[in-house]
Amino acid sequence: MTAAETEKSLVLSKNQVEQKIRRIAFEIYEHNFKEKTVIIAGIDGQGYLLAQLIAKELENISPIEAKLVKVSLDKLAPSQSEVTIDCDEKEIRKKCVVLVDDVLNTGKTIAFGMKPFLNVELKKIEVAVLVNRSHTLFPILPTYTGFELSTMLNDHVEVVLGKKAAVYLH
Repeated sequence: MTAAETEKSLVLSKNQVEQKIRRIAFEIYEHNFKEKTVIIAGIDGQGYLLAQLIAKELENISPIEAKLVKVSLDKLAPSQSEVTIDCDEKEIRKKCVVLVDDVLNTGKTIAFGMKPFLNVELKKIEVAVLVNRSHTLFPILPTYTGFELSTMLNDHVEVVLGKKAAVYLH
């Protein structure tokens, strides 16, 4: 085992990650039960993978169609990058949008991730995250949170999705 691996603490196991995703899907259903379609917009990378899992779970537990949308931006320089979505604005007009990312740290990525939705008439926009670190520098509060985690600013939260799903703290 390397030194980096020994310093890694398991925060959520695969089972727990799956439970959190299922609970988020149920909460989305509870808040949007009158909707035929909900837009699940994942921020490219882990956020998009999480959005896929939430969308699949939402469709398993409810009659709602979960339309998956990818939000692309440069996470390291979101203010300088173009923020795009991989669908036509007409497909999201007058819909409920849930913007999804794996970890909410400062709120900057989510804030800039909302940019493509601000010029479209929406019913509402909500935020879903698997882990909320609560170090917000931007006024972003998630509507749906899988896990609240108090961390130091220099800590790193690693989210692994898929067959070896887990959340680690470095």
